[in-house]
Amino acid sequence: MTDVTPQADVTPQAVDTSTTPLLSRRAGVAAGAPSGRRGGPLLGSSLATHLLLALVGAAVLYVVTDQVQGATNYKLATIGMYVCVVGGLTVLTGLNGQVSLGHAGLMGIGAYTVALLQGHWSDANTTGIWVLPSSLVAAVVVTAAAGALVGAAAARLRGPYLAGATLALGIALPAVTVHFSDTFKGDQGLSVPIDPVPATLGADFTPEHWQAWITLSAALVALVLLANIARSKTGRDFRAVRDDEVAAQLAGLNVGRVQVLAFVVSSAAAGLAGGLLAVLLQNATPGAFGLVLSLSLLSAIVIGGLGSLTGAVIGAVVLVYLPERTTDLADGLGLSGASAQHLHDNLPNAVYGLLLILIMLVAPGGIAGIVRTLRRRLPRRAG
Repeated sequence: MTDVTPQADVTPQAVDTSTTPLLSRRAGVAAGAPSGRRGGPLLGSSLATHLLLALVGAAVLYVVTDQVQGATNYKLATIGMYVCVVGGLTVLTGLNGQVSLGHAGLMGIGAYTVALLQGHWSDANTTGIWVLPSSLVAAVVVTAAAGALVGAAAARLRGPYLAGATLALGIALPAVTVHFSDTFKGDQGLSVPIDPVPATLGADFTPEHWQAWITLSAALVALVLLANIARSKTGRDFRAVRDDEVAAQLAGLNVGRVQVLAFVVSSAAAGLAGGLLAVLLQNATPGAFGLVLSLSLLSAIVIGGLGSLTGAVIGAVVLVYLPERTTDLADGLGLSGASAQHLHDNLPNAVYGLLLILIMLVAPGGIAGIVRTLRRRLPRRAG
């Protein structure tokens, strides 16, 4: 997918960015922020073009997943899951200016919805190609409804108060699962029974390959929908409210309603991702949806590029591969004993934090912003 970094319709001198969240301003997506060429193929294209890009992406992924081994397919499946939630968070924070620290909790709602439904279908001996998609759709609907409730409360809050309110959602999830342990099985969580790989795909078609197909297909659908929302009047309303709430009100927009809608869209994407994560892990436990995950998701949109769906894809890749590479680095140092274990446990977090700081200071537009800058400079040098 290509860039959907929004463009302002007013001059920088005419806009008050005092109410725009710091993350959005530093990333250059606030109103009046300079940008290169106006829009990109994704921003200026139609639904048909988005679908064409998705079909091309599907063809490429079909070939890639067919050529790689099971472990790599599982990583690709994990990337697809992260693309869904990071893309939704990009819409919420990058396009609408709301910062959420509770998206891991929303993912948990989606995961438990899928777990309960899949358990129900399994107990009823119901199978079929439609079973898992119906559970994922239900996860999207339930999480979107939960997001509407959270968004209604969050629409009245700003800055750290908004972040704190959304943080409460993520903290409350483990308590809910423990309190209703008869339904959610407490810390043990719920198993997620999944139908085996369809026999029509052949005996050599691995479960990891099938998981990659499921999550990457869902990611492509999510990206197409989010890209078209960003391009639509709804997306323009998101940006107008983010840039200047007073001006948006004077233009006739219901600011609270727009913010709730942004939260609903982002929550739906998080619910889909949570359901996919439950499919990958084949269980849903409260420990998988803690504060660390919420902070990682927020960091991913900053590292990848705030306000850009391309940045969301990059951030998802970083979330999967950076911890693995740093762990390999720690193992390669040849240390032993307690020192090796300590380094093994902490080096990935240290490298991740350092990368986040460097991106914020040196390239606030994220990795996607660096790519855009290089792409603009290359034609000038060629000329």
